[in-house]
Amino acid sequence: NEMKGEINRINQTLPTPTIGGIRMTAAIKQWIRSVIRRLDHYKVEHKAMLKEATTLLELALWKAKIEEKEGDSLGDVIAKKAKIDI
Repeated sequence: NEMKGEINRINQTLPTPTIGGIRMTAAIKQWIRSVIRRLDHYKVEHKAMLKEATTLLELALWKAKIEEKEGDSLGDVIAKKAKIDI
């Protein structure tokens, strides 16, 4: 919102000469709109990628905790079996 406000302020203060019969401020506004559309698109893509990465990290941590608990349980079984064998 802050960036859009600043762009609007700049657009209002630009001179209005023409380039090939098109008002320069109109051409610049059109270009700025296209840049903003692309930025919005990339923000959405970035958010989706972050969400997927976060999910994968959470799953990896969950798996590591399960494996750690299973490892502890297996260690207990081996220790108990070793005591029985002695």
